Formats: sequence, C-alpha cells, structure tokens
Amino acid sequence: MRVLVVKTSSLGDIIHTLPAVTDAARALPGIRFDWIVEEAFAEIPSWHPAVERVIPVALRRWRRHPFARATRGEWRAFRAALADVRYDCVLDAQGLLKSAWLACKARGPLHGLDRRSAREPLASLAYAHRHAIPWGRHAVRRVRELFAAALGYALPPEAIDETDGAATADAAAYGLDRRRALSGAPAADNGGQPRLICLHGTTWPAKHWPEAYWRELARIASAAGWQVRLPWGNAAEHERADRIAAGLDNTQALPPLKLGGLAAELSTATACVAVDTGLGHLAAAFDIPALSLFGPTNPGLTGAWGHRQQRLATNFPCAPCLKKNCPRPQGKSPDAGIKPPCFASLSPERVWGTLIDMLRTKT
Repeated sequence: MRVLVVKTSSLGDIIHTLPAVTDAARALPGIRFDWIVEEAFAEIPSWHPAVERVIPVALRRWRRHPFARATRGEWRAFRAALADVRYDCVLDAQGLLKSAWLACKARGPLHGLDRRSAREPLASLAYAHRHAIPWGRHAVRRVRELFAAALGYALPPEAIDETDGAATADAAAYGLDRRRALSGAPAADNGGQPRLICLHGTTWPAKHWPEAYWRELARIASAAGWQVRLPWGNAAEHERADRIAAGLDNTQALPPLKLGGLAAELSTATACVAVDTGLGHLAAAFDIPALSLFGPTNPGLTGAWGHRQQRLATNFPCAPCLKKNCPRPQGKSPDAGIKPPCFASLSPERVWGTLIDMLRTKT
C-alpha cells in the first residue's frame, strides 16, 4: 500500500504527524509513505523509516515570485514527481486550502477532514472521503485518528488514553531513525558536564518568555555546573542568544545549524527548556527531557508530547488567550516589567526547580 501524506508545515505540525505514520506502519506491514512538505522542513519526514520519498515544495517562496523562471521550473518538477504514481490513498493531514490544492495534484482517492474538523472548512470540498475528527484533543491524537480512519485500522490503546499525553506517550511513537537524523552532523561533545539547551525562539511575540528570565536561568544553571547552549534561527534570535550568554560562564550561542545539526545538539543534551516552539517538539521526538513554558497557548492541545516531557503553564486569569500579541496593559506587582505579564508566575527559579524535580522523577 502506498500513501501520499500532505503536511507542509509548520515544524511542530510535521512532528505531530510522525506518531500517526508509526501507527500505520505497525498496523499495516509493508505500507510506504511519500510526503509533500515545505523545503525548509524536508529533512524531518526523511528520518522516519516508513517514509520512502519526500517531495519538497516552496509555497512561501513561490508566492513571492510566482512568474519567475525558477518558480515555473520547480512547479513543473513537483508535478512531474506526482505524475507517474497512483496512490492507494492521498491524505491531506493539514486541512488548509493550500494543502488541499496540493493534494488535488496527486492521483488517487483523496482523504481529509470534514468541514467541522478542518481549520479551513472550505478545504473539505476537495476531498472524496471526509472524516470527522473532534476538536478539543491534542494535535497528535487528532492526526492519529485521521490516519486510522482514512487507512482503516484501529488506534493503538495509548492513542485513545484521555490522560495527559506527556505522561503516557509511547517513547518510540515518533519512530525516528537516529542514524538517519544524525548522519553527517558532527557529534556534540559536552565534556562530561550536564548540558541545558535553551530553546528561546518562537514565532508569536506573546509566546516569548522574558529575555531577562532566560539570562537568569542560564546564570543559575551555569552556577550549578551545567553547560548552557542557545540555538538560533534568524538574526533577531542570534542577537538575543548573544545577549543572554554575554559574560556568563559555560554559556554560549551555538553556531548556525541546520535541522540535522540541531538534532545532534539535542541528542546529547541532558535537558531542554523551551517556549511553545517547533524545536521543543523536535526535542520530544528525540526523547530528550524537556520542560515547556506556556503563556498564551494551550498545552493540552499543542504541548510537547512525550513521556519525558513536562509542561509548565501560567495561571494568569486570561490565559490561554491564543493571541499572537498580548493586548493586556502591563500591570503592577507581581507582573510589573514582565512582558508578556502572564509569564510573571513562571520565574527562572521556579523553572529551574521544576526542571530538576522532573529529571529526578523521570530518572
């Protein structure tokens, strides 16, 4: 059986799809997957042994230059990659108009979410087979349910468990082949010291833990004998990483790294602290102990998922507000000077104490 998966972005959404691929590979021996994905994330599906071919697209770049010769050539190459294959199932796991449009270019019965289940209900009009997947569940479980419905197998018991997915997840559910993921990436050497990776970069302004908190956490960890490493993905994150590390012992911003290099760093980390970011999900996929910090977003729906993951959410009255920018004016004590104010209750001392307790418990 050959299946085409359409899940183009974002990094966290792609990682959330991996357990569903693992479920299908366990339930249907011999099943093979092709995967349409944004070029920036094309490495991730290739790390799963059930994925035979990755078909990159560049919708973000193509939209900026729709009539450029390079765009036309890449589009023709994409269409050619689909032309010779008839799939047993084409599965749009994203539920957006753009993903449905891409899925329609493939040959085979087209499956997707029904109009009440998709993020963009109009996308459901493209599908020959529509599946109702309830909202209010973690993203990992929703994708697992969609794959099971489309491909006709029963969900494994752990996928149906209604308790905290961070505690009950199967450690092997992501199914990543570490040899593939780390191939060609230099091994990170921590010199025998515990190493903390601080995943400080995220997309929404409201999801950023305060920079002063990151610096204080780095100082506490360094004083406790830990190495602290700060990855970054753009100029603003690089500048923030340098500011956090400035003058602190055993603390440094990492050099620019692709996903394979980041995977190598994560694979040797003792632990991670992350905001709600795709790299936090990558740490979960590699089964690295991680503490994720949540302000405006809901950890029960999109929190890092794995048996060595813990989520620390604010108790601020308006959280989770699901707003990209905090509309609340800065308050007085205890949140004076903290932006966004919902993170005031997640102090560096509390985060460090929670992380150490988590490591002791998990060990």
